[in-house]
Amino acid sequence: MRHMIPQPFRAVIFDLDGVLADSEPWWNEIDATLLAEYGVTYRGEYHRNVLGVSYRLAVEFYQKEFGLSVPTDEMMRRRGEIATDFFADRIGLFPSTKAVLEELRQMNLRLAVATSSVSASARPFLNRHELTPFFEIIITGEEVEHGKPHPDIYLRAAEKLGIPADACLVIEDALSGVAAARAAKMRVAAIPDTRFVDPRAYEKEADYLLSSLSEIPALVRRFASPNQSQSDSHV
Repeated sequence: MRHMIPQPFRAVIFDLDGVLADSEPWWNEIDATLLAEYGVTYRGEYHRNVLGVSYRLAVEFYQKEFGLSVPTDEMMRRRGEIATDFFADRIGLFPSTKAVLEELRQMNLRLAVATSSVSASARPFLNRHELTPFFEIIITGEEVEHGKPHPDIYLRAAEKLGIPADACLVIEDALSGVAAARAAKMRVAAIPDTRFVDPRAYEKEADYLLSSLSEIPALVRRFASPNQSQSDSHV
């Protein structure tokens, strides 16, 4: 573990795609729809290359891989529009999401979302599933200059929460997001989606390796101060 004397967690910052939203199975279809508009047949063979990265990095990867001369901003805009439709109508939550968020809130933790997705897809999704009230802060991809794996989005979330980076726990599913959290000097728990990635790849990268959201409250309690109750763990 990288932190010799870890302080209690005061905030939990969640990625959206693949953490709260069971969206990873849909991204191949989103990108297949996008690339079909430019004459490319795509079957998800590069899913790992774009997992968790910013829209710009994903689009630039596709441009290079398929030799596309389409302007980057145009492809980013279309990807966002297509993703918005999917998030609005099709993508669901992982099991126990609401129960975990409620438990963390009862522990007086500050909660935030920091997602590479654009606001037009992330916010309607959170509203549709009645998750928005759980989060004090929602940071989306277009609000920062450099997306994951750069630390900007997590640093912005901590700044808006007013919580030091070393008191924040980040929840991620992608190695790019894990790298972003580590670059922000935050502790990070990874919940890799075993349908798409090998969990062993995360063992040396993340501070904690979890199998589901339901393990987060117990992790937080491990670092509660002895003189703090579990119901008042951040002040």
